[in-house]
Amino acid sequence: MTFPKLKVHVYADGANKDAMIKRYREGFVKGFTTNPTLMAKAGVTDYAAFAKTILGEIKDLPISFEVFSDEMHEMEREALIIGAWGSNVNIKIPITNTKGEPSLPLIQKLLAKNLKLNVTAIFTQAQLDGLREITKPQDDVIVSIFAGRIADTGVDPMPLMKKAVQDFKHLPKAKILWASCRETLNIYQADDCGCHIVTATDDQIAKLPQHGKSLSEFSLETVKMFLADATKAGFKL
Repeated sequence: MTFPKLKVHVYADGANKDAMIKRYREGFVKGFTTNPTLMAKAGVTDYAAFAKTILGEIKDLPISFEVFSDEMHEMEREALIIGAWGSNVNIKIPITNTKGEPSLPLIQKLLAKNLKLNVTAIFTQAQLDGLREITKPQDDVIVSIFAGRIADTGVDPMPLMKKAVQDFKHLPKAKILWASCRETLNIYQADDCGCHIVTATDDQIAKLPQHGKSLSEFSLETVKMFLADATKAGFKL
């Protein structure tokens, strides 16, 4: 299996232990991200135990684990716990809580403690501007913009992503992340935008070796698939 050469770092997004370890051993992905929703869908019941199991296998690539409280003081408490799990851990902090209260003061406080953050669920230029204003050159922060969900509303996310890359250029440890890919094409779009990181599902990563494949060959394979499936199903008219 040959993966394309990309400037953007592809992070595997998910909470399936076996899939994460498989991608890690392949050597293509450069990091991992999770969130409470993915963990719940994967059947994880013990958050800390799952995280520590993964970190026992993956020790030399960045992994993001998210706080899940809605209160700022509890987010801070959880962030300190998560940050102690390993030197390769980024703590995911949502840009606001469910009340719409900005988490920028908390983010600033955590960055001042030299914690590595992944500021997540960013959708707007105003949110990006607020984060940029409090970020210092020494701050290790991933700026996670939900480009896929922005696209779901009919808005092209690429202008916002390109502007973010330029706006944060003077902050050497800030990394722009294209989040919530909807298809493998988004990985290439993130690369074109100059993003540092793109998160992708296991299925999307699995399609990357198709890069450069002959479309005529692909068409023929598709027609053969239709015939084989119709035959297997015993369809008759």
